[in-house]
Amino acid sequence: MILPRTGIGIDVHAYAADEEPRPLWLGGLHWDGERGLAGHSDADPVAHAAADALFSAAGIGDLGTHFGTDRPEFAGASGVTLLAEAARIVRAAGFEIGNVAVQFVANRPKFGPRRQESQDALSAAAGAPVSVTATTSDGLGFAGRGEGISAVATALVYPSQPTGIG
Repeated sequence: MILPRTGIGIDVHAYAADEEPRPLWLGGLHWDGERGLAGHSDADPVAHAAADALFSAAGIGDLGTHFGTDRPEFAGASGVTLLAEAARIVRAAGFEIGNVAVQFVANRPKFGPRRQESQDALSAAAGAPVSVTATTSDGLGFAGRGEGISAVATALVYPSQPTGIG
């Protein structure tokens, strides 16, 4: 019997300080003209939450375990690269990926017109379907005040081989 496992990942990034501008990377895409987020890597909360959900589902740590700020080789790394590496690590741990679903909370950018482009980029990185949805918080909380972006993801993985449990 093959029993699926689920995981949850959450990632939050504040907007970069005005005196230290950065490009916005969100959902694996560059958003020209939008204020970027502060972080060790490219600060893409959608890609990071997706990777964290995969680690959670496989029970093999979290984003900090694998790509923490103590790892200088990941400074400035693309969220798509981190997601692809997370998928590789999860598969090496004996799991296949069913899917990942991510929702982010932000006032900007307008995501709908680029949703498919984002899903395609993230799905290619994960080697499995990744869906992305967006919402606002109606002016509530740090996202509503325009201080940053948060993302929550769920992932489904299953063992590559039957467990024999049953």
